[in-house]
Amino acid sequence: YQVSMAYGHWRAGRHRAPAAAELFFRRPPFRGSFALGAGLAEGLRGLRAFRFSAADVAYLRSVLPSTTDDAFFDYLATLDASEVTVTAIPEGSVIFARVPFLQVKGPLLVVQLLETTLLCLVNYASLVATNAARFRLLAGPDMKLMEMGLRRAQGPDGALSASKYSYIGGFDCTSNILAGKLYGIPVRGTIAHSFVMSFRCLEEVQPRELLPRAGGDPVDLAALAVSWLQQVCDLLQTPPGKANQGELAAFVSYAVTFPCDFQGLLDTYCVRRSGLPNFCAVALALHQLGYQAIGVRLDSGDLAQQSKEIRGVFRACGAHFQVPWFGTIPIAVSNDISEQSLEEFSREGSEIDMIGIGTNLVTCPLQPSLGCVYKLVEVNGSPCLKLTEDEEKMTIPGMKMIYRLYDAAGHPFMDLMALEEEPSPSAGQELGIRVLGRLGETTKVIPSTVEPLHRTYFRDGQVCEPLPSLPEVRTHAQVSLNLLSPAHRRLHEPQPYPV
Repeated sequence: YQVSMAYGHWRAGRHRAPAAAELFFRRPPFRGSFALGAGLAEGLRGLRAFRFSAADVAYLRSVLPSTTDDAFFDYLATLDASEVTVTAIPEGSVIFARVPFLQVKGPLLVVQLLETTLLCLVNYASLVATNAARFRLLAGPDMKLMEMGLRRAQGPDGALSASKYSYIGGFDCTSNILAGKLYGIPVRGTIAHSFVMSFRCLEEVQPRELLPRAGGDPVDLAALAVSWLQQVCDLLQTPPGKANQGELAAFVSYAVTFPCDFQGLLDTYCVRRSGLPNFCAVALALHQLGYQAIGVRLDSGDLAQQSKEIRGVFRACGAHFQVPWFGTIPIAVSNDISEQSLEEFSREGSEIDMIGIGTNLVTCPLQPSLGCVYKLVEVNGSPCLKLTEDEEKMTIPGMKMIYRLYDAAGHPFMDLMALEEEPSPSAGQELGIRVLGRLGETTKVIPSTVEPLHRTYFRDGQVCEPLPSLPEVRTHAQVSLNLLSPAHRRLHEPQPYPV
């Protein structure tokens, strides 16, 4: 309906009336109290590129009613965002329900046409960044988190966006190498079960020799691993015959190919009787040649319990074979990891060092949309108000200044919206405010610190504020989250944040 409304404004001669709109969400996602604002940089790039090509105009001419004035299409061909101004809260900031993330000013027709573009670029970005932040808060600051949702995402665009905004939300790396190329996100990966299953026996391993790291003659790694397998099985009191020979061959082949980056996927067959002894045998063979394995991955079963058992085996091997680093080999897990999974890991205790999360991160099954809206708040200097029987859908009229109020401990305790013409609040000043949802009451607050939230990012057709790099946005997001009080940061039944 954007183009239909545009023609209506143009036909009525109102298309150049100065107007303002705000982009915000009505309810905090995932039953929490906050969201992370994301997608701003993409939105600004969209504004710079905003125009109708000759092919665009020709298509619109073919689908709009035949009674549409030809001069309207000529006008569309001249449009751009050169008269648009955008203010916004910095990308990666914690944002709250009903508080404008973006404010857009410009000619009415253009402001209206930008609605769907900006909503599309901000909605999913902010939702995924928020979902990632929740996983980070549950996992704690030291756990490595890998985004691995490419195959489960809603198409290639959704997959790339998920990789990018998961990184902003606090993930450390991605399995999506295109995202690594485009955005500079660290990339990581292991191997799939299909690689292990493709081998049947050690005779299939070619090449099988490996040069010692310090130099010297090549060594038959397969034969060396077999000799270590017997020693490992003796230590673990498990029959060597139970270790799958195809799995051992796969590990040896991978180790010959990546001697400095050897890692094992342990659960193709049986972790305890096959995957674990086979991995230890190959890792110890590599160690004998001067190399160090970098980790293992589990993809099924009771991940927390298995991680503790595997750590015990690693420590036993390290002590018995006098290889000190062996007990600290990183353990990664995957397998449809959810928020509930992380809560269980914390409750039960684990020896997990890295968690790979895909489906429950990129598809946001707990809430598939953030529900951002874009509402007109002023036209020709007059405030606009949407009145409806649904109180939640009522809008707050007029252009506003947005402030974040902090308490003496440095935690934000309220976001304040004031009309542009109202005086700015200051630290230590007693303020009379009305909280949304309790508008009949006037409350007094005294902030220790006052922070104006909006900055002007776009003016005269250009981005006018330097945009931070992706790592800088990611760091800002973690700082913003850490400032929240525990009552507002907790993920279940948080204290509502007043606006």
